[in-house]
Amino acid sequence: MTQVPLTARGAEKLREELDQLKRVERPRVIEAIAEAREHGDLKENAEYHAAREQQGFIEGRIKDIESKLSNAQIIDVTTLPRTGRVVFGATVHVLELDKDQELKYRIVGEDEADLKLGMISVSSPIARSLIGKSEGDIASVDAPGGVREFEILEVEYI
Repeated sequence: MTQVPLTARGAEKLREELDQLKRVERPRVIEAIAEAREHGDLKENAEYHAAREQQGFIEGRIKDIESKLSNAQIIDVTTLPRTGRVVFGATVHVLELDKDQELKYRIVGEDEADLKLGMISVSSPIARSLIGKSEGDIASVDAPGGVREFEILEVEYI
């Protein structure tokens, strides 16, 4: 399996979620299954089936997180040289030229992306157009509504 880029913060969040699933959620659902078994006939026991379904989801998520962490290439952007170039993990302040609107994006791994928080996936069209550019450069993105142009105002490594 290929290495998956993750920021240091993203890896820490995944570790926290894994810990929560293993220490809290897994024991809770095991207890719920045991309690539902005590109610008798398992064929007609909705509580039992719901708990088993939840157990399957939890175990699947645990395996997914463990796999991602084992294949992660963790990048701590604070240790990178401050060159003014856009790299994975950097926070980029841009000016969308058509709308004369300032935006701020942080380029993160696919699992960390959340557009509402300004965190865009490294594989998104905007991130791909920004990576490698420097402050003052113009990045063009082919979007469904037409070409969008962004001027890179500032690159932060935080």
